[in-house]
Amino acid sequence: MSSDFWSCLDQLLAAHEVVIDRPVGTAHPRYPEVIYPLDYGFLEGTTAGDGGGIDVWCGASGERLLVAVILTVDLHKRDTEIKLALGCDNAELQTILDFHGGNSMGATLMRRPLEAE
Repeated sequence: MSSDFWSCLDQLLAAHEVVIDRPVGTAHPRYPEVIYPLDYGFLEGTTAGDGGGIDVWCGASGERLLVAVILTVDLHKRDTEIKLALGCDNAELQTILDFHGGNSMGATLMRRPLEAE
């Protein structure tokens, strides 16, 4: 994967505010039984495929460091999306994958490669 991909995402993160509209422990607006396990929001002033802002998951560390992207497919909505994982550890990344799995949804994770020293 090209380092330009990660660099471009870093530029988006630097230029746009992260808005958390679904804090950890809150219910999904249309599916109240679905509870967000981590802070979830979007990058203000950006546009994703669904017309909203680019989705963001934030780990408990509070760091704005982009560690991975999650690619999702939703057969019910017939769409795909990219979600940014900021400051997430391995357990939190697995939690995100589990959240997006099942119920006609699938997800995969692309970790950011370690930079060559």
